[in-house]
Amino acid sequence: MTGPTKRKVARRISGHAAGPTVRPWVDHGRKYLGMVMQPGAAAGRFEPWRLAVGQLSQEQIVAALTVVLLLGFSLGLQGFATAANFLDLLRSISKLGILGLGMGLIVISRGIDLSEVAMMAGSWCVALTAIPRGLPPFWAAVLALTICVAIGLFNGVMVAFIEAPALFVTLATAYVIYGAAFWFASAFVAYAPLDAPELVFAGRGMLLGIPMPILVFAAAASVMHAFLSWTSIGRFIYAQGDNPEAARLTGVALRPLTILEYVLVAALAWLAGLVWIGETGSMQMAIVQGSTIFDVILVVVLGGISLVGGRGGVFSVVAGCALIGTLLNAFTIMNVNSEVQNIIRGVVLLVAIILDNLLHPRDEETARQGD
Repeated sequence: MTGPTKRKVARRISGHAAGPTVRPWVDHGRKYLGMVMQPGAAAGRFEPWRLAVGQLSQEQIVAALTVVLLLGFSLGLQGFATAANFLDLLRSISKLGILGLGMGLIVISRGIDLSEVAMMAGSWCVALTAIPRGLPPFWAAVLALTICVAIGLFNGVMVAFIEAPALFVTLATAYVIYGAAFWFASAFVAYAPLDAPELVFAGRGMLLGIPMPILVFAAAASVMHAFLSWTSIGRFIYAQGDNPEAARLTGVALRPLTILEYVLVAALAWLAGLVWIGETGSMQMAIVQGSTIFDVILVVVLGGISLVGGRGGVFSVVAGCALIGTLLNAFTIMNVNSEVQNIIRGVVLLVAIILDNLLHPRDEETARQGD
């Protein structure tokens, strides 16, 4: 059908008094002449609301839901709306948030690191058990950081140069760390010395009335946001996650970048461990086999960092932590047992994955891994 004929048909259809309204619409860059049914003026009144909701990002939706839950729990749950409880809530999500920053970074680049919690626990268990053997606390912290960086370097080399799947590499690394740390420490729990305030200040200290874990998380989030938003390396990470092959063709050195990403995850795991031993006075290897790594992935995906890579940011991690922290805090006050909490966590994760697939559907371009 020629161009003039198409225009005549369109005018004839659009001028039909009893027929539906016809307007051109665009789908994935291709223009069609489609018939769009207008059910009536009542539906038209809701169109701006649908458009407004459709323009919201996942992290904005999660943040709004968190505000609603905070208001609801404050009105209906005794003991929730207190300054002390809000500080406890923020303190409780600080460690999870620091770990989430590392996991979010690696997921943005279209990777994953299941050894993050194992790095945190294993490195600090080895370091704390070395203190009674004569190692000063400062050098024990340096030892823990060295172990974390070495593990992150190993993960990065395996993924970047050996090209092994990150899921299996980091899962295997987590098991190796768990066994090696227990073999060296010979204990499931390693305690921080009482005469080492430099080791516990990040978890127990106060600054201007604010607990240090909150300030450490805020500082780490600010630095990570600046790194991802204002540096060329941060933009390269987003490009790698969005389309690795295109990033490689434009000159981005993906292999060194991948190694850097896993080293940064390791450094954040070390920082989370420093806060952890400050709060609890010890490091427990049992958390490696617990649900901590599940919670880290939960806050990342729930907050809006897409599993297909290239999307999300620090605000996504903060939003996910705020929602999960609010729920867990309310469950603690209501004395909800751990089994029910695990069920709710699983349901929330499934909903987050479904929402991620709806907002960021995989197509021929996003499914390409750049191999």
